[in-house]
Amino acid sequence: MPKSRRDKVIALTQTKKKGREWKSGLIDTVREALDEYDSVYAFRTENLRNNTFKELKSDLAESSRFFMGSNKVLQVALGKGPEDEQREGLHQLSAHVRGHAGIVMTNLRKEDLEKALEKYKVSDYARTGSLAPETIVIEEGPVHGPHGGLMEHTMEPTLRKNGMPTKLNRGVIELLADHVVCREGEHVSPQAAILLRLFGHELATFSIDLLCGWREGGEFEEYDAALEGDDDDDDVDIGDVERDRFAFDNVSKSMMLPPELMNAVPGQPLGGGDAPAKKRTSTRKKAGTKL
Repeated sequence: MPKSRRDKVIALTQTKKKGREWKSGLIDTVREALDEYDSVYAFRTENLRNNTFKELKSDLAESSRFFMGSNKVLQVALGKGPEDEQREGLHQLSAHVRGHAGIVMTNLRKEDLEKALEKYKVSDYARTGSLAPETIVIEEGPVHGPHGGLMEHTMEPTLRKNGMPTKLNRGVIELLADHVVCREGEHVSPQAAILLRLFGHELATFSIDLLCGWREGGEFEEYDAALEGDDDDDDVDIGDVERDRFAFDNVSKSMMLPPELMNAVPGQPLGGGDAPAKKRTSTRKKAGTKL
């Protein structure tokens, strides 16, 4: 049979898709690990930082094992109900595995595990799209760096590029007016994330909070963190995300296309009517001129 010459979509990424084999392997790994540990805890992460999380897993490798990835796969591995749970009462954990969450199997006591998690609670710079916990304002006048001294003059183009009204005055960067980098409760823009790093404001804190725990014998306990800030990714409105995909790129509305052009259908008039688009006639054809 001849080879098809139809256009084919070729992915340039080298990342392999996580298929059925990967999901089955994760389920089997979780269920096998249940025989090696006395307790299982569900946890939620805030401002996850991979390097710090890797150090935590390496430090507790002898006594604990962490699982993060597909929440639905972890729920299946634990059991979604009493009929398919792997241990008595274990299905109650799966209800808390949602959002930025995971499970940890351990032989440590709850107090020792919490002490180890507290050790790796570190501050870091906020990333684009995260919520600012406080308002940061750079005051008018000479611009100082994170260490208190005057910022180098070579940084002036970078500051101006990221929205700060600055100028050079005899080699000193001057801010012409107070500049609000971010406001409390609002999303951090890409420009704000860069400025926060330049001025040394670490507004994000990586932390892991235990939501609930299960012990051998079917004992289940829910903790206070489970009732605070429910982070359920099932409630995300995909339509809103798609509609507001330009909300945090710091582009003014005057630079965006009007709604009637963004939602226009090719071949249809802009007014939303049913009349077909009128064809344009050249001046030569109107005059009857032959080429």
